Amino acid sequence: MELWFSDYQTEKVKVSIKVQKQLFGLQTEFQRIDVFDSEEFGRFLSSDGSIVFSEKDEFVYDEMIVHVPMAVHPHVKKVLVIGGGDGGVARELSYYEEIEQIDVVESDRVFVEVCKEFFPDNARGLSDERVTIYYEDGLKFLRLKHDEYDLIINDAIDPLGHTAGLFTKEFYGNCYRALKDDGIMVYQHGSPFYDEDEESCRGMHRKASNSFPISRVFQAHIPTCSSGYWLFGFASKKYHPLEDLNAKRWKERKIKTWYYTTNLHKGAFMLPKYVEDMLEEEEGRKQCEKKS
Repeated sequence: MELWFSDYQTEKVKVSIKVQKQLFGLQTEFQRIDVFDSEEFGRFLSSDGSIVFSEKDEFVYDEMIVHVPMAVHPHVKKVLVIGGGDGGVARELSYYEEIEQIDVVESDRVFVEVCKEFFPDNARGLSDERVTIYYEDGLKFLRLKHDEYDLIINDAIDPLGHTAGLFTKEFYGNCYRALKDDGIMVYQHGSPFYDEDEESCRGMHRKASNSFPISRVFQAHIPTCSSGYWLFGFASKKYHPLEDLNAKRWKERKIKTWYYTTNLHKGAFMLPKYVEDMLEEEEGRKQCEKKS
């Protein structure tokens, strides 16, 4: 008998992966977590029936959400990762010797333990001596922080369910206050391809651009993400993701990557026309609101 896992990306579209066996399954206080093993993607983890990451393509997401801001900001010392319980983001951050502190805020303790057991290459990032894990609600954690972080990475799963508070107007405002005067926030922006996902993409850009003077969007190809096409948001108080990119400094670090390059960094901000139109419409709406 063949076992297949199906991720319903919309009500009418699903992506199915042939599974060798299921390694773990549990309903936690926050979500349903399952881990499967497959020939094509290796081990992969799903939350409430949707794939979060796989061994084969997680490097794309983790490299892009970390190295893009780190190649721009000249002196990151203190980083906050909201979500990130699998450890992949912390792993990429651990390659930067100048970082002094990495705070990871993850609400679901079981998620962290599952990733430590089944995804040790990701989870080794959490073992870095600079990492402190806080098992708390990310929005509540942020409310107490002011002028503290150089970089905030929102690695929450999606704008629904137990992480919904991490995609609200209040959240972006709290991130702004928690950042230092030249701080950067990077966040997963979702996929704009399907109609039912478009509004959440619009909403995130609208809220970020309302909160930060610099707000840009960049892209990556991640096969297990919805439609295989994923966006990230770059929101900054001071630094522009292209004008302030220091390619020479980043290359001198000699960090080994499989996806990110400084050339790709530049190209990732060159978006398809339909995405540009969507973002410009939201920026235009913001200008109209200011005038009114």
